[in-house]
Amino acid sequence: MKNFEKEESKQDYFIHESSYADTGSVIGKGTRIWHFSHIMEGAVIGENCNIGQNVVISQGVRLGNNVKVQNNVSIYTGVECEDNVFLGPSCVFTNVINPRSEIVRRGEYSLTKIGKGATIGANATIVCGREIGEYAFVGAGAVVTKTVLPFALVAGNPARQIGWISAAGYRLNFDQNGIALCQGTGERYVLSEGKVIRS
Repeated sequence: MKNFEKEESKQDYFIHESSYADTGSVIGKGTRIWHFSHIMEGAVIGENCNIGQNVVISQGVRLGNNVKVQNNVSIYTGVECEDNVFLGPSCVFTNVINPRSEIVRRGEYSLTKIGKGATIGANATIVCGREIGEYAFVGAGAVVTKTVLPFALVAGNPARQIGWISAAGYRLNFDQNGIALCQGTGERYVLSEGKVIRS
């Protein structure tokens, strides 16, 4: 492992002196990594990300650009986040569906994909092998056991869809024609055949 405190002037990203990035990890330009975090070999972090305190990013994890990871999040092998994803404080990822202490299952990690612009709320749990669609919003404390559609708003344990949400994070209220406007931006959305489309 290496700590970049002494090499800080050579880096185009920031890593706090209490954190470590293993040799073989990739960290994009403008990314900031705060206290007591560990970036493992083979992890790939995009540009302009913000990695909070006490975060572990495991081997093989891929984060896109402008991903924000709040404090106390462990991102395990098998997790991939696209651009502009927000991971709330202490949210939880798993990577094996049936873990047992005495059985090694390193070759059985499931892929969990978090789509562009999605938000995972504080203390939410994402069961491995699921996909969170683009701009979906997982409420705080939710336990996601099924795939979440793009622009879906889910909450509860187990997580259930309770509505739709815009890319800007505003609840969408569709009229009888399946049309909704984002309260924040005025952007138009269409609900058709159980899916939301930006138009």
